[in-house]
Amino acid sequence: MNLRERYDAATADLEAPLAIVDLEAFRANAADLVRRAAGKPIRVASKSVRCRALLDEVLAMDGFAGIMAFTLPEALWLAENEVSDDILVAYPTADRTAMAALAADERAARTITLMVDSVEHLDMIEQNASGHPIRICVDIDAAYRALGGKVRIGPRRSPLHSPGEVRAFAEQVLKRPGLQLVGLMAYEGQIAGVGDVPPGKPLMGRAIREMQKRSRMELARRRAAIVRSVRELTELEFVNGGGTGSVEKTVAEKAVTEVAAGSGLYQPHLFDYYSNFSGRPAALFALPVVRRPAPGVVTCLGGGYLASGPADAVRLPQPYLPTGLSYDGNEGAGEVQTPLIGHAADRLEIGDRVWFRHTKAGELCERFESLHLIEGDRLVRTVPTYRGEGRTFL
Repeated sequence: MNLRERYDAATADLEAPLAIVDLEAFRANAADLVRRAAGKPIRVASKSVRCRALLDEVLAMDGFAGIMAFTLPEALWLAENEVSDDILVAYPTADRTAMAALAADERAARTITLMVDSVEHLDMIEQNASGHPIRICVDIDAAYRALGGKVRIGPRRSPLHSPGEVRAFAEQVLKRPGLQLVGLMAYEGQIAGVGDVPPGKPLMGRAIREMQKRSRMELARRRAAIVRSVRELTELEFVNGGGTGSVEKTVAEKAVTEVAAGSGLYQPHLFDYYSNFSGRPAALFALPVVRRPAPGVVTCLGGGYLASGPADAVRLPQPYLPTGLSYDGNEGAGEVQTPLIGHAADRLEIGDRVWFRHTKAGELCERFESLHLIEGDRLVRTVPTYRGEGRTFL
């Protein structure tokens, strides 16, 4: 029985649109992330999962420890439900209500660490988080700067780049009695989030690999210097770095104590183009065929589940099963209908399903209230996504 037959059989009693997670693929991907981490713990990026049941599943596996949340309200909710006792909020917050709730809850204050990179963040936390001490992590700019700083490659995150800048800021944190500096983070998105074998673009791939090589060397030296400098001021519980695309490269740095990963669990199609690992598609969604407008064309219900990021064709979901389908260039993936063209269309009937892969990982869960967990050709369990639990944090 091939993949499409398995998924169709497992969900035969369900109505599409629907979303599934293939547990065999999910667990294999998790095991491969652990192998790549070479003994260093992996902090699970909840943004890339957005389902409490699957967060519980992966955190029960050896090699995973703690959560990297994407908002403070999410972190408070996860702490309240005891999903983890170690939750790092990956992005700074300006949510005054959530800050007050954090400081008022002793257990949450022990569990959750806030991300900062400016004095304004520190002031806001002090003004709104009166109560229990607040755990703090400093975000470091991991971008690669070339040609004397004229060229910048990497996510636009923290303004803190040099060892001196980070040390001076750490001193500012340590002067504030209500704050506890416990960690450092640097996310090298130009390595972890950029595939180095773009399809059909060998010259671009070569350029990406050269950029990533130089960026890794520069960041390893700079990150080590930053960690040494801050450790002269205070003990640190963790130094976090990397992501799914750079796990084995990031953990090779002695200064890094843990790595973050999440997308590699679901293996969305954006992560197919890396030379250092190959995951198995684990999260998919199915749309029903509702029209056959012409030979070689079928139309599915819904499907406009575009991913965040630059507005380009890569952000479209990928028709996956059956093979041989592509978008109509004039329509793409639509809010209420998605025409597909190709030789496979003539073998599809009204009511048949087309299986898609999302570009990114957890964003799929913003479209569905449930994930149907599949083993082989059986549906073993249906679990709610964040949305299914009435939680939409962004």
